Amino acid sequence: MKKFVLTAVAASSLVACTSVESAVVSGTEIASNGEAVAVVQAKALGLTAIFHIVDIVQSDLDTVINKLLIAEAKAMGASKVELLNASTTPRHGIYALTGTIIGFPGSTAVGVAVK
Repeated sequence: MKKFVLTAVAASSLVACTSVESAVVSGTEIASNGEAVAVVQAKALGLTAIFHIVDIVQSDLDTVINKLLIAEAKAMGASKVELLNASTTPRHGIYALTGTIIGFPGSTAVGVAVK
């Protein structure tokens, strides 16, 4: 039984992941507050337990914006990001029932990397 639980936890941790996609764009064709470098989209899928109380793999707006979106934009030579959209899975109220035992909260953000 103990071996089964460890295998289930290990398999579940492989599900939680992050993804960053970007497309280089022409600064003259994208309207922004500066010279556009790229459009960047970041997604994070987390893993929680017991009504989203215990974070096994973190997925929130801080992670997806600061650690993924802005890091990718700076790696592409941008000095800042014009945030277009950001969302995350609610973890309170009735939404806590979606993570009764194991939950998979998701967060996403889209922005334009500008110089």
